[in-house]
Amino acid sequence: MRDVIVAGVGMTRFAKHPDRSLRSLAQEATKEALDAAGADPAGVQAAYFANAVAGLTTGQEMIRGQVALVDSGLSGIPVFNVEDACASASAAFHLAWAAVAFGQYDLVLAVGAEKLTHPDKAVTFRAIGTAVDLERRAEAARARPARAPAKTTGPSRAEAGASRDHSIFMDFYAASALRYMEESGATREDFAAVAVKNRAHAALNPKAQFRQPVTLDEVLNSRTVSGPLTLFMCSPTGDGAAAAVLCSRAAARRLGVRPAVKVAASVLASGLGAVDAGQEAIRAAYERAGLGPADLDLAEVHDAAAPAELRLYESLELCGDGEGPGFLANGETGLGGRVPVNTSGGLLAKGHPIGATGLAQIAEVTWQLQGRAGARQVPGARVGLTQNAGGSIGTGPAALSVHVLTR
Repeated sequence: MRDVIVAGVGMTRFAKHPDRSLRSLAQEATKEALDAAGADPAGVQAAYFANAVAGLTTGQEMIRGQVALVDSGLSGIPVFNVEDACASASAAFHLAWAAVAFGQYDLVLAVGAEKLTHPDKAVTFRAIGTAVDLERRAEAARARPARAPAKTTGPSRAEAGASRDHSIFMDFYAASALRYMEESGATREDFAAVAVKNRAHAALNPKAQFRQPVTLDEVLNSRTVSGPLTLFMCSPTGDGAAAAVLCSRAAARRLGVRPAVKVAASVLASGLGAVDAGQEAIRAAYERAGLGPADLDLAEVHDAAAPAELRLYESLELCGDGEGPGFLANGETGLGGRVPVNTSGGLLAKGHPIGATGLAQIAEVTWQLQGRAGARQVPGARVGLTQNAGGSIGTGPAALSVHVLTR
């Protein structure tokens, strides 16, 4: 198996872009990544395009990648369309990595793009809500005794997978947060502190959706979404794209890539039949990279809701079980701390256009390892990790990915 190098990365600013198309976002990120790699589009041998909900929000199905990349200068190459809920871009990156690692191609492109902004927010939330096992949710809903006669003929909230004003996944995160509070003694203030930290990091990131710092009180007093979660504890909807050029070490030398960022581990898993697939993916990534939690200089993790980040400190073995709140309070995961987490601002503040998120994480870690992260630079960063999850199957994520990058 060959070494795989991340030759260049790019991304748009994550924000609400009502007047921009998915194509324009994908092309901007693609051009930035190719330019950063010093690569000619004509030299790219394959493209892996990630998107989660365009079919439901725009009607474009089947050839989303070909449509999005049609004007990018790519010529006649295979375009693989990848869909894996919020882990779509991570899955595209994994497939691109494997194609180079096993010698199928020397230079490939991974792109993730999403437009969640829609005139009718219910369309957005309904689309996101399809990333669950709808058949089993509908079966469970039908099995429960009816409390009152149905007043409408439309699908139930459980069957539709969406609420009126937020993604149903925030209800899942809220339930998990309540369990975590019981297990660890964590408080709403601890969850709010995650949002405060990540907003502070995002203030240093020109590509982040929310760059205004917030206080603990502002987070706690923002609108309740799904108790105990408030608005500022939840990742926003938005639009954006991110991309990465991956290549063999020989191709990296030809392109003059400096410094070379290596993919030390790429793990993609599912929640099918696994007791704790997320933990297994993390351990597999450490083993394949030949590294451990003590070696990490930074991490980008899936903080779709603030409490998730605290749990992930523990899952990544940065601290012990139940110690996440104290680890945060001691400043260990902020800039200047032992292992800065979500230096980009994370999903909470950088934003979460779901089909682009995994590659945005890769972009942030790559910039950090290249020493190109500007005011949020982690000094001397040489090892970074990304963790990304998507959808829901059973009681856990449907898709999981962990990547370790080294310099």
